[in-house]
Amino acid sequence: MSPKNVRTFHHPGAGRRKAGAYPKGRQTDAHSLEEVRALLGPAPHRRDLLIEYLHLIQDRYHCLAPGHLAALAQEMGLAMAEIYEVATFYAHFDVVDSEVEGAPSPITVRVCESLCCGMAGSKKLHSGLVSEFGDRARVVAAPCMGGCDQAPAVSIGPLQIGGATVRSVAEAVTRLEIDGGQGDSPLPRYQGLTAYRAEGGYEFLSAARAGDHTPSEVFDRLEQANLRGMGGAFFPTARKWRLVADQPSPRFVAINGDEGEVGTFKDRYFLETAPHRVLEGMLIAAWAVSADAIYFYLRDEYAVARAILEKEIDLLTRAGLIDAGLKVELRRGAGAYICGEESAMIESIEGKRGLPRHRPPYVAEVGLFGRPTLVNNVETVYWVPDLVKPEAGTQQTRAYSVSGRVREPGVKIAPIGISVVDLIETYCGGMAEGHEFKAYLPGGASGGILPAHLGDLPLSPEALAEYGCFVGSAAIVVLSDQDNVADVALNLMAFFEHESCGQCSPCRVGTAKAVQLMKADRWETDLLTDLSAIMRDASICGLGQAAPNPVDCVLKYFPEDIPA
Repeated sequence: MSPKNVRTFHHPGAGRRKAGAYPKGRQTDAHSLEEVRALLGPAPHRRDLLIEYLHLIQDRYHCLAPGHLAALAQEMGLAMAEIYEVATFYAHFDVVDSEVEGAPSPITVRVCESLCCGMAGSKKLHSGLVSEFGDRARVVAAPCMGGCDQAPAVSIGPLQIGGATVRSVAEAVTRLEIDGGQGDSPLPRYQGLTAYRAEGGYEFLSAARAGDHTPSEVFDRLEQANLRGMGGAFFPTARKWRLVADQPSPRFVAINGDEGEVGTFKDRYFLETAPHRVLEGMLIAAWAVSADAIYFYLRDEYAVARAILEKEIDLLTRAGLIDAGLKVELRRGAGAYICGEESAMIESIEGKRGLPRHRPPYVAEVGLFGRPTLVNNVETVYWVPDLVKPEAGTQQTRAYSVSGRVREPGVKIAPIGISVVDLIETYCGGMAEGHEFKAYLPGGASGGILPAHLGDLPLSPEALAEYGCFVGSAAIVVLSDQDNVADVALNLMAFFEHESCGQCSPCRVGTAKAVQLMKADRWETDLLTDLSAIMRDASICGLGQAAPNPVDCVLKYFPEDIPA
C-alpha cells in the first residue's frame, strides 16, 4: 500500500497537549500575597492555626477576600478548597464571593435574635438600627452571643453592648468610625494574680509540683467531692482524669470555653471575675495527667475574657507558675455553637470545620492531633482548686445562668438541686414587674421546657429526666404569662437550624423541616412527633438529638399555645 493511502491517526487530545502550560484555579496576586505575609509573619505556618490566620485577615480587612484566601492557601501549601471550606463554615468570617462584590462595611452590627434577646425586643431594635444606619454600617441578625442577662445584646466587632438601644449602639458606631473601625471593650474589675495569691492561690499547685501531693491523691479527692462535668454531660471528673492519665503520652488538656447554649453565660462570668481560679484548676489538671500542652478554646464573642486571659497567662509565665516545658495556647472560636461539643471543638482547634467525631477524645487517635486529650469545661476547672484540698468535702453549689422574666438576672451560685421557684425568689428578687411565672427552660435551648406547676422539681439530672428534660449547663430561662411557649420553641428550633453543622441529614434536614412545620398556621403534630423521633434516634451528636426537646415539651405541656 502506498504511503498516500495510509490513514494518519490523530488522538483527540493531541492538540490540547501541544498547548502551553496554563495555571489552573484562582491565581495569587502579588499585592494580596504581600499583605497576607505581613500578617502571618515568617514561615513555616502551622496547619492547626488556620482559623487564627483567618481571624488575622478578617480583623485587619473586615472580610475574607478571594485574593487573600488564595494567598493564604499558597503560603500554607493547602488547596484553596481546604481554606474555603473552613472559612465558610464559621459564621463570623465574612467571605466575599468575588472581587467584583467588594468588601462589606468595615463596621458590622450584630443583633442577637435568640430567645432572651427576642423577649427583650431585639427584632424592633434590629429594625431601628437598619433605619438609623442605612449604608453607614451593616446590621445583621445573629444567634446567641452570651449576653442573655443583659438582653438585648449587640456586638460590634470585639465590643459587646448589653441592654442595647438604638442610641447606645449609634454612639458606639460613631466612636468606632472616629477610631477607624477598631475598638475594644474596657476590661472590668477582676481578681488579678496578686490578689489571688494573697488568698492562697497557686499554693496547692506549687506544693503538688514539689512532690507534696500525687495525682492519685487528687483523683481520690475529686471523686470524694463528687465533682462532675459542668458543661452538661455530668461525667465524673475524677474518672475522666484517670482515663487520660492511663493513656500513653504525649497527652493534652483542652479547656472548653465555647459556651453557646442559649441562656448560658456562666463561663464568661468566671473568666471576667475570677480568671485565676480557672487557670489554677487548668494547671492542676495538666499536672495530674502529665499533659504536654494546654489548649484553651474560647468563643469569639468573649473578647473581654480573651483579653484578660492573654494578660494573666503572660503574668503566670513570667512568674514561673507555668512550667517551661508546658505549652499553653489560647484559641479563638469563630461563631459555631456546635464547637461546644468536645469532639467538634477538637476539630476546630486543629484548624478544621467543627464536625463532631464518634468517640470520646481521651481515646488514643481520637483526641487532639491523634493523642489522648482531657477536655474540661471552664466551670469544672473553676471548682478544682477548692475541691482538691484535704478539708474540701463534697461539692454543694454550682453556677446557674438565670435570664428571662426575672427581676435580677445573672449568674447565681446556689445549691446543687435547688428548684427554679427557690432560685427565682431567693436569688433573683422574684419575677419581673408585671409578669407571672408560667414556664421555664431548665437547661438552655436543648433542655426542654417545663410548666410552672413543676417549678418545685430539683434542678438535677435525675429529677428532670422523668419529665423528658435535663439541666445541662444550668441555663435557666424564665418565661411568663406574656410569652407564648410555641413561639419560644420556634425561636429555639430556628437557632438549631442555623447552628447545625450539616454533617448528618437527620439534624440538617430535620431542624429545617421542623421550623417550616412550626411556622405554619396549624401545627401537624403527628408529623412533628415522628420528626422528633428520627432526629433523636439518628443524629450523630447531641445537637440533633436534643433539638426536638422544646417541641416535644410544647406538645406535652402547653397544647393551649399550639397554633390550631
